[in-house]
Order: sequence, then C-alpha cells, then structure tokens
Amino acid sequence: MPPSAGFHPEFHRLSWREFDALARLDGEEDMARRLRRAERSRRKLLIHTLLTEAAKTPDHSGPLPPLDSAWELLARAEARAPRAVNRLLTNPYTGSWAGYTTRLIRNGIDGVSPLWMHLGHAHAIAAAAAIRAELDFETTIPAWHGNAMLPSLGMARFPGSPPFSSAVARGVNGRYSVTDDRTTVRLPDAPDSDAPGWWGIRRVRSQVGAHRFSLWLDDLDPYRGLYEPVPPERLPGKGLADWQRLIDEACRLIAAHLPGLARIMPVGLASLVPKPQVLFRNPSASTGEAFGSAVIGLPADGASLAESLIHEFQHIVLGGLLHLVELYEPDPRERIYVAWRDDPRPLSGALQGVYAFFGVTAFWRALARAGQDPRRSAFEFAYWREQTWRTLRVLREDASLTSAGQRFLGAIAERLGPWQDEPVPAKASELASAAGLDHLAGWRTRHLRPDPSVVTELVTAWLAGRTRPPVFRDTAELSPTPVPDGSWSHARTDLIRLAVGGTRQATDGRAPTVPGATAADSAYTAGGFLEAIEGYRQELATDPDRPNSLVGLGLSLAARGPHPAARALLHCPELVRAVHRLVRSAPRSPTVEQIAGWIGQLVPG
Repeated sequence: MPPSAGFHPEFHRLSWREFDALARLDGEEDMARRLRRAERSRRKLLIHTLLTEAAKTPDHSGPLPPLDSAWELLARAEARAPRAVNRLLTNPYTGSWAGYTTRLIRNGIDGVSPLWMHLGHAHAIAAAAAIRAELDFETTIPAWHGNAMLPSLGMARFPGSPPFSSAVARGVNGRYSVTDDRTTVRLPDAPDSDAPGWWGIRRVRSQVGAHRFSLWLDDLDPYRGLYEPVPPERLPGKGLADWQRLIDEACRLIAAHLPGLARIMPVGLASLVPKPQVLFRNPSASTGEAFGSAVIGLPADGASLAESLIHEFQHIVLGGLLHLVELYEPDPRERIYVAWRDDPRPLSGALQGVYAFFGVTAFWRALARAGQDPRRSAFEFAYWREQTWRTLRVLREDASLTSAGQRFLGAIAERLGPWQDEPVPAKASELASAAGLDHLAGWRTRHLRPDPSVVTELVTAWLAGRTRPPVFRDTAELSPTPVPDGSWSHARTDLIRLAVGGTRQATDGRAPTVPGATAADSAYTAGGFLEAIEGYRQELATDPDRPNSLVGLGLSLAARGPHPAARALLHCPELVRAVHRLVRSAPRSPTVEQIAGWIGQLVPG
C-alpha cells in the first residue's frame, strides 16, 4: 500500500463501565461513535488485506485500471477532504464488499460476477470519495448489467449494456459524469435526487423534539445484500412515501418511550435496505460486516417498524462490540433452542438474539407502562421477556462463554431479571405463555430424536398391553438436529397477534387471512377448545405426524384442565410421535392421543 494512503493503525477500547452500560441499554452517543470509528479502522485493515492479496492474483484488474490507482485516488481525496473518505469507509456496504471480496480471493472463486468486477468496486469507492472531495479526476468503474454504482451517491444506468462491462467516471470543475461507450450520464447537483439516467440514494429524515433521525433508503448498492451482491430494486414513489410515514411513526414512538435509545440509535443505524411487506411477519436482518445497515421488510405500522429498528440496532451494536472483545469461544454446533427461530442455533446466534430481543422487550415494556396500544404491548412484553429470559439463563451456564461474555450476559440479567415479576394483565400473560409453549413443543417435535432404546422399551410395553409405561425418562438433555422432521406453521401465534391488534385490518374492515391457519387453529385461539380438540383429532386421523396438529391437540386439551395426553404432547411430543409411528400398524391401531395419554401418566405436570 502506498505510504501516502493515510493508513495509520488506531487502537480502540471501551472501559468496563462502558461495556456494562451497552449491555444494559444505557449506552451513550459517544460509545456508538467509538464503535463506528473502530469499524472504520477495521475496514481500512480489510481493504489493505484485500488489495495486498489481490495483487497476487493474475489478471485481477480485467479491463479496469490497476488497483493501486484506486488507492492513490482515495489518498488524494483524503488529503483534500478527510471526511469524504471517512464517509465511504463508514458506508455499511464498503464493509460487506470488503468481506465478500476477500472471501472470493481466498477461496479462488468469482462470485456472482467475474472477480475483476468485485475487485474493481474499489475504483467506484474511490470515485465516490473524489466526488465528495470535489476533486478533478478520471477513472474506470465496473458496470453490472449496465448499472454503474457510485457508493453512497447513486447509480448511473446504461440499459442494454453487457452483463459485465465498465464506464468512465470523471470530474471537471465541479461537474461529474459517468460515461459508457454510447451515453453520458451527468450527476445532478444533489446526487441523492434522480436525473436522466441517474438514480440517487434517497434519504428519509424525521425529527421528534430534540431527536433527529436520518436514514438512507438504499435500494441500489449491489453489496447491500446479506450474503452476495444483488441487483437494484428501485422503490416507486408510493413506496418511498410509505416508508417516510412509517419511519416518522416509529421515531415518534422510540423518542417518546425510549429517549435514551433515541439519542444513540441515529449514530449506529444509518442505512435501511427496504424490502417488500410480508404479512404477519417483520422480516429484518443485518450482518456484522455492514455495521450501520439493516435489511427490513415494509412493516404493517410504526410500532412494528420501531420494533425492527431496535432489534437490528442491537445487532449492529453487538456486532461492533464483538470486533473489540471476545464474548465466547468458537463453537459452530447448532444446539440451542430460541423462540425467535424455528431451527437450533449456535451459541453466537443465540447470544445475538438475546441482545436483540432484550431491546425489543424494553420497547414493548415501555409502551405497556405508558398504556400505548395496551392489549398488544402487554402481550408482546409478556412474550418477549419470558422467551429472552429463558435463553439468557441457558447461555449463562454455557462453557463456551469467556469471562467478558459472562459479564455481558450478567449485566443484561440485572435489567431483564426484575422485569419477569412486573405485573401484566392475566390474559396477556396466559396468551404469551401459550404461544411460547406452542413454539417450544413444535420445535421439540421436529428437532429432537428420542433415544431408540427408550422408544423400543415403550413400544414393547404398549404391545404387551401394559396399562402404564415404564418409568418415564426425561428427554431434556437430548441434542437437537438441525434437520427438521416435518414443517411448522406460526398460524396460532399469528391469530393471537391478530386478536390483540398486532396486525391491521384490511381497508374493507375484514381481518386478513392467516396463512396456514386451519379451522382447529381458529377455534383454539377463539377459546372454542372442544371444537379445536375435534378439529385436531380429524387432522391427526389424516396425518398423525403433523407437528402443528400434535401440539395443537396438546394445547387444546390443556386449556380444559390437567390431562395426561396434553402433558405428553406439550413436554415430550417427539417421544409420542416416535412411539406412535411404530405401533400404529399393529392390530387395533391406537390414535396419537391414546399413546400420548398412556405416556403422559408419568410425565410430570
């Protein structure tokens, strides 16, 4: 790397007091800025490594200039306007580009386009920095299907171009353009606005009292995806207006109910990747490589967006923190149950979820205490406090945690633990517990495989006509498999959220249809437990292996009082199903409910 590149190692630290404050949601703006500066330094190191390794790769430049010229242009921009280069280094997608392209080089593969296209994105970053620094310059940048990206600014579009080509970016006397072999696209004075052949990256601003929120809605940058580059997905004008309205609503809620978070969040969350709405879901995601960015599906309302923003902000903070301190030893085994995923998670994923849903719990708690949307907020608070606490308790006993990780989770527990005893309406607590039990039992059915010797012992006892099974053996220590045995539907919990007001009615006033919901699911969530029992019995007569029907029957039976079949179907459904699979071909084949009632005689209540 040329010495003029401005590469100077920096050291970044947090005190234990600051570490604890971040864990407890008491972080301050300066802490977030320091995490952001640490990410900027990390990206300098990544880019240095990337360019060093690329120089060893034959023909790495393709038709583009040598990579040294990109670094030289960045150095010129930094000398003229250091903030311009900082803006590009803190752009979330500089991080995802550097990480993705480094992996391509190390694995010797091309990715979704030739390697020179990915490496050549360094020229696009340098050109964007030069424009922000108001330099005169000329360089060549890659164009993917005619789309030439200038990160943090926008995209020049050349329809009809080959899939992998190039364009010339230049600046002369404060005027900037991008040219292919046929067309010149001139950048507007305000690059975030649109112009002929140009799409700008649009920004949404919202101010609530002293709190100012500013978010880029980036639907263009190819490296905005989580795993690999993606093409542009331009939001139409109505979509942009919808996002502005929902961001305004979300920011008002966060500022009113979590003002401390409202101060720090704008520092750490700078860019959203907008995705289409998914009914009954709040899809969102982020990656540690793209510090400052979140991918979010269009939510149903402002509260749903606020929940997603807080959730992803927590991931962003923890991702930055993990680049400074080790909280756990590497352990990729998918072995931990969490309520927010349908598959077993490694410790790293479970810890990320605990921190994210700790923030979500705090949000719904604040709304519930303020009487905002009371039925919904009470349910969500009751549900997420219980499920986050469940996983936190498991993680605190895990041998993979470092001392810093134990301290981090301990600080969360100091805040989250007392919330378990805060009063909520009885109905909200009842619904939250049922929804949690529903998901856990479904997970057990699909991801736990009982000990074959236990199954054989039970089958033998049943076929011998024993009125009671052998002594019950607890299956709590079974190791899960990531390969599910059967599918799962969230219909019952979706119906609960619909009932408490978590999903808006359609414009005609009718409730939206819940995907996957059966008549038995609707009867159960409406309190028609006898009807639900008969419905699930019919479903199991058709498909005795269906996890949703097994668990639904257990829930419905339990709702009418203590019942041995309910105990077995909710606490060891994997054992019930395994035994029933082996005995249902016998003469006078038993129903799943009969096997569950038999096993449930010894299942603790």
